[in-house]
Amino acid sequence: QVQLVESGGGLVQAGGSLRLSCVMSGSFFRPFTMNWYRQAPGKQRELVAAITTGGSSNYADSVKGRFTISRDNAKATVYLQMNVLKPEDTAVYYCNAVYFVAGITYWGQGTQVTVSS
Repeated sequence: QVQLVESGGGLVQAGGSLRLSCVMSGSFFRPFTMNWYRQAPGKQRELVAAITTGGSSNYADSVKGRFTISRDNAKATVYLQMNVLKPEDTAVYYCNAVYFVAGITYWGQGTQVTVSS
């Protein structure tokens, strides 16, 4: 059974930093494109950052220059380094794994990030 387990969320003041981690178990990690999504109360889930199997990354405009996604294939882990956090970054952050060739996707359970002003 494939599992994605996020960690690293919490409460931080505006301007602070957090580092989210997502560990995959039960599957070979390398073929998956890894994404971080977030969902704020009353809003739709949105894609924050993505990293391909080759290490190319993309970001939502709202987080460019502040967030960095990275992956460690040996540890089957994807990270999201979040700097200069703003109150509008408050949301539940979800890890997502997509294996496009096989049409497979997995989701983590989410981790809460709260940024106080």
